[in-house]
Amino acid sequence: MAWMAWTWPTAIFFMVIAGLLVTFTILAIKFPETPRVGILRIETTRGDRLFITLLGSAFINLAWLGLIGANQPFALIVCLIYAAAVFRWV
Repeated sequence: MAWMAWTWPTAIFFMVIAGLLVTFTILAIKFPETPRVGILRIETTRGDRLFITLLGSAFINLAWLGLIGANQPFALIVCLIYAAAVFRWV
């Protein structure tokens, strides 16, 4: 695994993703949800909204890195606002 150059930020990133997946699995078991239709006019569940959030956040970070540079903590703030909007309106 030395070829992957694991760093603490990389490990934390994957731990957060794993934690989110475990949390959403527990939520789905304890509190089953019916799909809802939001602004995209498609039925989404919590898992769908998590996927949309993760995918959009990846694009936000790539665009931030390409347009602004390495000041990524501010991109995290944008991603959190985006995530709140997705879970509220999608």
